[in-house]
Amino acid sequence: MSSPLPPDEGDVWLALSPDPLPQAAASDWVVRPDCGAAVVFAGTARDHAPGRPGVTGLEYEAYEEQVVPRFAELAAEARRRWPDLGRIAILHRTGSVGLGEVSVVVAVSSPHRATAFESARWCIDTLKASVPIWKRETWSGGMAWGLDGQDIQPVAAAEEPV
Repeated sequence: MSSPLPPDEGDVWLALSPDPLPQAAASDWVVRPDCGAAVVFAGTARDHAPGRPGVTGLEYEAYEEQVVPRFAELAAEARRRWPDLGRIAILHRTGSVGLGEVSVVVAVSSPHRATAFESARWCIDTLKASVPIWKRETWSGGMAWGLDGQDIQPVAAAEEPV
């Protein structure tokens, strides 16, 4: 596990933690004087999933040794695709996550809004496809792994942004 505290230096903050994620701190941290845009995506636990009404909670498991290195690959690839990115924060929760709680945060800054929006969306979509983290849902009809499971893809295989 890595610390959910922002780094003392550098422009990349990566963390996997069982503790609540610091969404507001990530939003504040990505702001830089040379960046006029900051985009923050926070994924929260909701009370339903397709075919699963009454979701009461989620639990995340991760292949911990692989997660932060994959986050680092993801951040490096985002910088390759959008060279003017300012800061990048990629944070994910493990363990039990209650309804309304934040399970993932992706925050980026850039001199311009288009780059910030595009890169943040690419980061969360690529994270879901390339990082070994799994979600188990508990709902009124039982408990099972999330319905959107897929094979883990390499970060570099992610689609080019449009």
